[in-house]
Amino acid sequence: MATYQAPLRFMRFLLHEVFNTQEMLKKLDIMEDFNVELMDAILDEAANFSQQVLLPINQSGDEQGCTFNEGAVTTPDGFKEAYKKYLEGGWAVMGCDEKYGGQPLPKALHLMIEEIFYACNTSFGLYPNLTNTAIQLLETHASQELKESYLAKMVSGQWSGTMCLTESHAGSDLGLIKTKAVEQPDNSYLISGTKIFISAGEHDLTENIIHLVLAKLPDAPEGSRGISLFLVPKFLPNEDNTPGERNTVTCGSIEHKMGIKASATCVLNFDQAKGYLIGEINAGLKCMFTMMNNERLSVGMQGVGIAEVSLQSATAYALDRKQGRHQGSKEAADSIIGHADIRRMLLSMMSMNGGCRALAAFAGNLHDVSVHHNDEAERKKSERMLAILTPVCKAYFTDASFDSCNNGVQIFGGHGYVKEWGMEQLVRDVRITQLYEGTNGIQSMDLLSRKILADDGRGWEEYKSELCAMIKEAEEVNVLGKDCTRVRQAMGNLSSVTDSLLEDGKRNSGLVGAVATEYLNLFGTVTLGCLWLKMAAVSINTGEDDLFYKQIRSSCAFYCRHQMATVFTSVNRIMAGSHTIVSPELEEFELTTLVN
Repeated sequence: MATYQAPLRFMRFLLHEVFNTQEMLKKLDIMEDFNVELMDAILDEAANFSQQVLLPINQSGDEQGCTFNEGAVTTPDGFKEAYKKYLEGGWAVMGCDEKYGGQPLPKALHLMIEEIFYACNTSFGLYPNLTNTAIQLLETHASQELKESYLAKMVSGQWSGTMCLTESHAGSDLGLIKTKAVEQPDNSYLISGTKIFISAGEHDLTENIIHLVLAKLPDAPEGSRGISLFLVPKFLPNEDNTPGERNTVTCGSIEHKMGIKASATCVLNFDQAKGYLIGEINAGLKCMFTMMNNERLSVGMQGVGIAEVSLQSATAYALDRKQGRHQGSKEAADSIIGHADIRRMLLSMMSMNGGCRALAAFAGNLHDVSVHHNDEAERKKSERMLAILTPVCKAYFTDASFDSCNNGVQIFGGHGYVKEWGMEQLVRDVRITQLYEGTNGIQSMDLLSRKILADDGRGWEEYKSELCAMIKEAEEVNVLGKDCTRVRQAMGNLSSVTDSLLEDGKRNSGLVGAVATEYLNLFGTVTLGCLWLKMAAVSINTGEDDLFYKQIRSSCAFYCRHQMATVFTSVNRIMAGSHTIVSPELEEFELTTLVN
């Protein structure tokens, strides 16, 4: 079994020392009860629950998987009991509106709790997380009648939620969906169609499942402009809000997947199922982005959580495993952690995990400011910066996490390739994070096309000012001088590339598609460099010299001198343009020319 203890010291460092979340909450005049002690207590309880309840059923859940029988899905042994304890512990209400029985949380703290849950059991974490993001969508866009009928039961965790977007012919291009909605005299709609890849679409954890379904009215405009959003319950509620008549939505099958096997991924058939409009007609995709953007942040935390398990497991193994001798050693064999290549991989994992966690905390604070600040200009500014960071958190985190899990297997050697140690499960589980909620290529296009170019660089300039302020703050700490120089140079490269793309990108759509992935990698790498400088500066300014602060400074040095070397490769690839990518004719991809 893999090794894991929640990185609470690091999380507290970010919340209290780096970003001073309590002070931010005071300035926003919200969540007055959330002092340092309460945030620490919640993190402690999240760690205890996850490590004692969720982690022990992670590997067995992977081995057993979900089972399907005549439309019903059964989760693996221990999942129903774990979910009951999840509800008893009050975790379902976390991050939800008090009006419906919820407990608001600082977003940075909420993301850290998600990381802990996903680290211990990613498959389990998907069930309640989808409910949480569905709740956020309903709070934002649903009618008061729907809120009163559904939110209290969903916030309590008695009812769960899903998002139903994908169809066999419509994945990234949702404008192609064929699911239909026909209005009825009572203002309800009959929904007909088939959705695939629906996480938690059917299971035995809750008494009702609330599906949020994208569909089109018969006279809807073509493409994504004609998509509407509907709430479709598995059971239609009675007047007393107990589950009543079974709706005509059924599970046709579940997928047999590479990973997250204890999460039910379903084919759902809607056969004139009764549903209710959310938001305005033909504005469904806009509403759904509320859920999708929260899910994208969450998927990023899935990656960070799984990668943290890989790091901790690989570190423990490297300390224990004896193979080969260190230079000058007289022992028969020494721990492999003394070998430089093992250290290189561990430091890479450590610096990427820590940097991503820091960026998530920064994004979480931006979220709270964008919602609660009393100055509209400040709210909009934070909203623009959060919009930029959302695809970065999703794509950059999960790409880095997949690399970290591969490094974990590499450190274990042959033992990492067999099931007993749990390392290969991490690789299988983390791989999906690069695919769902929009592939990482789609995230890259979103960042460059929609968030940078479409905004004419306004949000980018605001965000750049934040990064430059981090560098300037770190430059006041003399011992960070060389690393500050490296990061400032990288920041200059990112700025120059962005200016060039702002000038050329709008008139050359092929350029955007060709360089978007490399641009997101560059953007994320430079951002983490700035954050590592900020963390290192804080660790030095404390005046303390304990082991944790030494680790922070070592990770900063490694990141700035090794990880950021990729900046120059990314810049060269971006500036090479699109010609060699878009110029080959389609027939040049024909494989028969290579084999005949």
